[in-house]
Amino acid sequence: MKLRSGIFFAGVSLVAMVLAGIGASKANDSVVKAASDPNGWAIAGHDYGNTRFSPLKQINSENAGKLQLVYSLSLASLRSNESSPVVIGKNLYVSTSWGPKYVYAIDAATGARKWTWQPDIPDDVLQYACCDVNNRGVSYADGKIFVGRLDGKLTALDAETGKELWTSTVVDYKQGSVITSPPLVVRDKVITGFGGGEYGVRGALQAFSLKDGKLLWQTYTVPAPGEPGSETWKGDTGLHGGGAAWLVGSYDAKSDTVYWGTSNPGPWNTAVRSTGDGNFGKLTNLYTASTLAIDPNTGKIKWHIQGTPADAWDYDGVNELLLADLKIKGTETPVLMKADRNGFFFVANRETGKMISAEKYVFANWAKKWDINTMRAEEDPDKRPGPGHPAKDICPNLIGGKNWQPMSFNPQTGLVYIPSNNVCMDWSVSDVNYKRGVFYLGAEFPTKPGPGGFLGELVAWDPIANKKVWSIKEDLPFNGGTLTTGGNLVFSGNLHGDFRAIDAKNGKVLWSKNLGSGIGAGPVTYSVDGKQYVAIVVGRTAALPAFLGDIGKKMVAAAPEGGSLFVFALQ
Repeated sequence: MKLRSGIFFAGVSLVAMVLAGIGASKANDSVVKAASDPNGWAIAGHDYGNTRFSPLKQINSENAGKLQLVYSLSLASLRSNESSPVVIGKNLYVSTSWGPKYVYAIDAATGARKWTWQPDIPDDVLQYACCDVNNRGVSYADGKIFVGRLDGKLTALDAETGKELWTSTVVDYKQGSVITSPPLVVRDKVITGFGGGEYGVRGALQAFSLKDGKLLWQTYTVPAPGEPGSETWKGDTGLHGGGAAWLVGSYDAKSDTVYWGTSNPGPWNTAVRSTGDGNFGKLTNLYTASTLAIDPNTGKIKWHIQGTPADAWDYDGVNELLLADLKIKGTETPVLMKADRNGFFFVANRETGKMISAEKYVFANWAKKWDINTMRAEEDPDKRPGPGHPAKDICPNLIGGKNWQPMSFNPQTGLVYIPSNNVCMDWSVSDVNYKRGVFYLGAEFPTKPGPGGFLGELVAWDPIANKKVWSIKEDLPFNGGTLTTGGNLVFSGNLHGDFRAIDAKNGKVLWSKNLGSGIGAGPVTYSVDGKQYVAIVVGRTAALPAFLGDIGKKMVAAAPEGGSLFVFALQ
């Protein structure tokens, strides 16, 4: 067994491919076959490119108002249910919060349960889980279901029976490292990261054998002293430097590259790991708040782009990388798109490595612009907090212009649908010492509303013209992820529990149904025996509002906790 922890510079190169362009020889044959079926939903983001676009159009902007409930399933687990189901053939697989407490396999058309798997999750995981006991779904390949767990383990189940086939330990959860997002399967490898940026862990990505769960490679996302990139950290602070890759990955078979975002550096007090001000020079804290391009065969980092060097605001760079082909200046261009938490929407060419655009998609005043030539933001020095320099009215807030809730891209409209936030904050730093398994922050960050009288916004963004085309303003932040379809629709929910079908071209709400608890999860759609369904998991977040003061209290009051799967169709 050969382990890799390769970390090196290679400039910037961004890659993209929707599944239609993926060759089975470089991906996993079973995943490619499942994802090429327009009736299914084979991967968390629908395809290897995380587009969350389905070509299905039986439900469309003309008839969406006729949607009715077909069935619902109690998940038997309250609080922060954030799973996007996976649909393979006639089977739907959905996980719950708390570990997950359960993974269910059900008949996708009727909701009849086929099997239920319940892992033995330790009772103490909550204290190590930032930020909440969520689970965002499972992955599928070669007749197996793969699920990451809050106790730092990765499990493979038989997709037909639910029998546990193998379980591997990814990380010791008691250091503050839980797994909340589904892994990515590329050929014979199941690749996963873990959380813990707020606990001062050292982030990593690891690949396990699809067959038996053996570790194949490990790549640390923060360099240890003496490794390339360690000069970007003060002393040995990188050993507790965060950079956790806790959300989902993407894959491009043409270049045979995996893409993953990394979290904030630790601690939040930049004076510990960098200079404590905007004159950070080489102390940029690689590879935190970044996008990494990785060779799935070895784990070697091919290149990186750091969205927020020497991050001082908890602007995680973990948000999903959306891969697509765009016609830019008349030329079909393979791109990667990212709605970064720092408020900038990044678009870059994967073949030339040239950054195409980096524009603000929300109100963001911490930086005047993001320069695509220098690959750095032009910061407002008044908005960078440090020792003896508290900062006021910083936008966006630490939850970001966009948080984990997934965006989607519709190739027919050319628009990206972004669940965004309009929240700001003050920030001051304090002394902090590392203690294993305990928050490693060193900052206070009172929350404030953003300008304009709204706290959230569903934004339809043109990634070529770099402008907002339409939007729906929300009175609360942290609303649900999006799904878009060939029927000219966008589906999305909010914290009040309102689940909506929206005209993808103009933003008109065509249908709405309140489902009783706040929605954060991304919806999915699929078809069984010629009938199209739309599915959504509900269950309001519980822990994150505690970070947001009075705004957090409003988030909690908007709807009760919940835990259900709802499935709709035309009746």
